[in-house]
Amino acid sequence: MGALLEVENVSCFYGDFQALFDVSIEVGEGETVAIIGANGAGKSTLLASVAGLLRAASGQVRFDGALVGQMPAYRRVAAGIALVPEGRRIFPSLTVEENLRIGGHRRRRGPWGLREIYELFPALDVLSGRWGGTLSGGEQQMCAIGRALMGNPRLILLDELSLGLAPKVIKAIYATIGVISQQGTTVVLVEQDIGQALAAADRAYCLLEGHVSLHGPTAELTREHVVAAYFGVR
Repeated sequence: MGALLEVENVSCFYGDFQALFDVSIEVGEGETVAIIGANGAGKSTLLASVAGLLRAASGQVRFDGALVGQMPAYRRVAAGIALVPEGRRIFPSLTVEENLRIGGHRRRRGPWGLREIYELFPALDVLSGRWGGTLSGGEQQMCAIGRALMGNPRLILLDELSLGLAPKVIKAIYATIGVISQQGTTVVLVEQDIGQALAAADRAYCLLEGHVSLHGPTAELTREHVVAAYFGVR
């Protein structure tokens, strides 16, 4: 399995504050990889550096073998990288369908269109004419994922997928990850819910205070190893 995404020794800052310290991860084509860790561990910063929302101070980001670290975010979208940001950030004054259509404005070829999104999330079909700002948190998350998929990305980055959602909604959304992967999209998901993340992913990386504290196939990561890496317990 070839590497679709390679992050090599990336360090990131917010002003004088260093959020990532020489972080390296690799994501194979077709994999689902989880990035876990506590609040402030650097998970969202890592995704932002891949998506182009935050430029790394050092290190390299490669996508399908090409260096993309200096590319602006819109060029990374065109290359096939899509981000579902923390907090969903759909357009509240647009309808569900308008939000989805915006995601497909670059017309990349692939398996995802409106019909396929509505099949993946039947609730959105019913709500297609509703304003984004009137949706529940779970409905907004579905819309945000659908908007990203409309761009037919090769890599989708899901930031804090379950944040603020009811357990029933989380279960329903996680059930779609396998379908997304089967359609050929590589998935990287950031999650605080360790159980959900490890159950959905092929491999996982744990971040602790901006460093990679653990990584490996999820089938080989014991609860003891994960807890130690998550909390920095030795």
